[in-house]
Amino acid sequence: MEVKIKAIHFDITDKLVAFINKKIDKLTRRFEAVNEVEVTLKVVKPETAMNKEAAVKLVIPNQPDLYASKTADTFEEAIDLSLDALEKPLGKGKEKK
Repeated sequence: MEVKIKAIHFDITDKLVAFINKKIDKLTRRFEAVNEVEVTLKVVKPETAMNKEAAVKLVIPNQPDLYASKTADTFEEAIDLSLDALEKPLGKGKEKK
């Protein structure tokens, strides 16, 4: 499984990369069909509260890609919200098989 993390217009910390990898690893253990995960992080202008955006795209063979984008105070919170949003459609795909 391949994980791609893009940080747009800022330098990502090792701690944040580790957090993302841990969360994605947990998700892919539950849903083995996921082949590729793309995470895009960006700071939404203007610099106010709720300005961290995380977009997560899951690539699953023989199914349409799943995508969720959430904005929150921190990148960790935005990633959690995005992955939570993707769990429901992933669960539906798993039930069909």
